[in-house]
Amino acid sequence: MIVIADRGEVAKGSAEIFFRKVKFWKEDGQEEAPPVFNVDGVNYFHVKVVGLLFVATTRVNVSPSLVLELLQRIARVIKDYLGVLSEDSLRKNFVLVYELLDEVIDFGYVQTTSTEVLKSYVFNEPIVVDAARLQPLGPAAIFMQGTKRMPGTAVTKSVVANEPGGRKREEIFVDIIEKISVTFSSSGYILTSEIDGTIQMKSYLSGNPEIRLALNEDLSIGRGGGTIYDYRSSSGSGAVILDDCNFHESVRLDSFDMDRTLSLVPPDGEFPVMNYRMTQEFKPPFRINCLIEEAGQLKAEVIIKVRAEFPSNITANTIAVQMPLPKYTTRASFELEPGAVGQRTDFKEANKKLEWGLKKIVGGSEHTLRAKLTFSQESHANLTKEAGPVSMTFTIPMYNVSRLQVKILLLVKYLQIAKKSSSYNPYRWVRYVTQANSYVARI
Repeated sequence: MIVIADRGEVAKGSAEIFFRKVKFWKEDGQEEAPPVFNVDGVNYFHVKVVGLLFVATTRVNVSPSLVLELLQRIARVIKDYLGVLSEDSLRKNFVLVYELLDEVIDFGYVQTTSTEVLKSYVFNEPIVVDAARLQPLGPAAIFMQGTKRMPGTAVTKSVVANEPGGRKREEIFVDIIEKISVTFSSSGYILTSEIDGTIQMKSYLSGNPEIRLALNEDLSIGRGGGTIYDYRSSSGSGAVILDDCNFHESVRLDSFDMDRTLSLVPPDGEFPVMNYRMTQEFKPPFRINCLIEEAGQLKAEVIIKVRAEFPSNITANTIAVQMPLPKYTTRASFELEPGAVGQRTDFKEANKKLEWGLKKIVGGSEHTLRAKLTFSQESHANLTKEAGPVSMTFTIPMYNVSRLQVKILLLVKYLQIAKKSSSYNPYRWVRYVTQANSYVARI
């Protein structure tokens, strides 16, 4: 846990107060504390990054969005310098992290969060932590799967530390990350759907060569109204329409209107080249069906089915399904399908919630969970009004959800680097991942 309190206006015990408050947060049956809360006149802001808490405290009334964004950027800067963001790397590089924070924030005022600018003021060398011994928690773990595997330390290197012998490995990473939000009705129809996407880049190129990213040529920005293709089709057709987008300050858009290419000289460290939002209909990667009905006096049965709607050569991982149960539920017993492997079930009695975890799901497969519930009293209303909705989280590596309806949606068709010489041929990685932002099915 890193606590940022620079002006000395907050008591020294604020870290302990925050830790106890977050650890034992039980208000309104919530499992986790909100990102912003107040205790004894002190405002606490925190974000969780790969299992680590970054906390800022102040007595001044400031914008929560600004502070939370600052914490995210601080975490990114520290990861750029350490290579691996973990408790072990923070302990071994405490002096370097303290120096970074001292340059980022001066007497409570933000100076810069640019890795490239900080290189001129920070002189401590990072102590390298062996990433192979660490449990992969971040995007590096996501992208280690698929047909084209990355080296184990590909994205866990410091931007200021060279390879042994003083060499610098010339490589660049472009990650297309899409977080999808879908709400299904009780009958299975899509009520809302949205994609929040980011083209993320991390450069290890020396000499800052110019880079061009080419997006699909039929890309357009701003909806003209109406759906231009049938999302139920396996491939779809028509142009790619983004509701809106924004670009990093280093991106030049001189030729974007003509050929949909982005030109930039990438700064050091990890940064978002482009953020975009899309509400054009798409085929959801999972279908969720849920049924709950009475099964006798003080008993009921829940049946949840999850079907993967993506190709069989794609595998989703870290799947978690949750469903709130009636408040008078006292017991739940589970039945999985025969031969089920890598699945776990649990009934959280404290907040009356059913949990179903699956290690992986192969495209085209279907999985079923049956749960028998026992109540402490008879239900005096419709069970479907007292339970649900079903929510789901997942990660699908090497997969772009919108490619199912548009052959190439925000696909980086080529990654062109202005050559410094005929022998200059750096490693280039273009990777995809789809994650659930809010994936909910009503019952």
